[in-house]
Amino acid sequence: MARLALLSVSDKTGLVEFARSIVEDFQFDIISSGGTAKVLQEAGLPVTKVSDYTGFPEILGGRVKTLHPRVHGGILARRNLQEDLQDLEANDVRPIDLVVVNLYPFEATIANPDATLADAVEKIDIGGPAMLRAAAKNFQHLTVLSNPAQYDGYLTQLREKGEPSFEFRRQCAKAGFWHTCQYDRSIATYLETQAESETLPEQFGVAGSQIQALRYGENPHQKAAWYQIGQNASGWGAAEKLQGKELSYNNLVDLEAARRIIAEFLGDDKPPTAAVLKHTNPCGVAVGETLVQAYEDAFNGDSVSAFGGIVALNRPIDAPTATALTKTFLECVVAPGCEDEAKEILAKKSKLRVLTMSDLNEGTGETIKAIAGGFLVQTADDLVEDTTQWEIVTEKQPTPEQLEELLFAWKVCKHVKSNAIVVTKNRTTLGIGAGQMNRVGAAKIAIEQAGEQCQGATLASDGFFPFDDSVRSAAAAGITAIVQPGGSIRDKDSIAAANELGVVMVLTGVRHFLH
Repeated sequence: MARLALLSVSDKTGLVEFARSIVEDFQFDIISSGGTAKVLQEAGLPVTKVSDYTGFPEILGGRVKTLHPRVHGGILARRNLQEDLQDLEANDVRPIDLVVVNLYPFEATIANPDATLADAVEKIDIGGPAMLRAAAKNFQHLTVLSNPAQYDGYLTQLREKGEPSFEFRRQCAKAGFWHTCQYDRSIATYLETQAESETLPEQFGVAGSQIQALRYGENPHQKAAWYQIGQNASGWGAAEKLQGKELSYNNLVDLEAARRIIAEFLGDDKPPTAAVLKHTNPCGVAVGETLVQAYEDAFNGDSVSAFGGIVALNRPIDAPTATALTKTFLECVVAPGCEDEAKEILAKKSKLRVLTMSDLNEGTGETIKAIAGGFLVQTADDLVEDTTQWEIVTEKQPTPEQLEELLFAWKVCKHVKSNAIVVTKNRTTLGIGAGQMNRVGAAKIAIEQAGEQCQGATLASDGFFPFDDSVRSAAAAGITAIVQPGGSIRDKDSIAAANELGVVMVLTGVRHFLH
């Protein structure tokens, strides 16, 4: 008796070619349902509709097609048990050797902003997951393929071995269960978002498909891999790498930090902006009249630290900027695009990783950190700054230009590891104190790095000042305006010091700790 394959797929990539091969080269019979059967028939392939095979019509507008004992009996039968074989014979059920199933495009449906709840519900597959799970459970006796990428491997197994090996079937079963796992997670997550709630969900599922095995993690003795959440490429998975070496674990961590900073400065109304990072901290951020000016100012903000750094730009890379980028050793550059002339210039630095990401504002809604026995989830720190809500607490009021500078410094400070202090002038960072155990130390580093340029500069702090010492140090260096969240029981001491020294002080009422 010919081997029997059941084909029922939403993603029809490579379907006809695969079906033709199993029919003509390996003499399979095919049963199929709905649109899959139609595609195969139009290609001139012999196919039996599931409704003809079961003797039961598709009903409920196609909601019930494959949920039938003649289908699931053929999938779940154990060929080594006489009782199962007798059941098949008694009920005229053929054993199924191959199940090829992938599921309705639920994620693609909900990605459409116009999709309604009703649209989403109709894309919740029922028969597909049932067949996938059944076939994966019985992988000792048949093969389940849930991704077109598996087709070539299956055909190779048939050509070389006559039938798929146990290990191949096991791997395909695992992939099938992961497919249904991710599918169910997407549905559950979507339904969570439909209920208005100010709290995070009681269940939080994370499942990913490996995009790439990385050479190692933070250090050579650590294993690492890059995973994509969901079936559709997004974020860095959808970015285009124009050139350069393979991305490393540390590259990707740094690139994500760079993306988050530059996202603060995206928009047609925003001037050219560049950020240079090292170990997830900005070492230079600047706004310029041109992109090359912004990059050069950001680089010069701390040229020593910028060596071997990551660069993020809020405009497509042009030729002058590309030329400037090639003048020093950098690990990665990311921008919304890259002009053709710039590509040719950057190609001279063949090891430099250059990526384009059309939407640098595309991030995750939550951040996740692992802890022993579990993980922590929080919503992203994507609060839009509103300077009209800031409180000017000093006698001296900021000019419009100072207020603009304070906002720039505050945006950068948000992306510096706590304790964080940022000194800026002309919307360019001059000194950054990052990740210090106390705020006095962070201020000292930032002020010393800025040096004489502190005259007339602005200082931002990610947390409040518990004492007035940092305010006095800033004023002594020549800083004329300070922005900080406020909220200390000793705010009045810092405010009094600012008034005494003629420094503008603004309280945002919001802090941006970054651990």
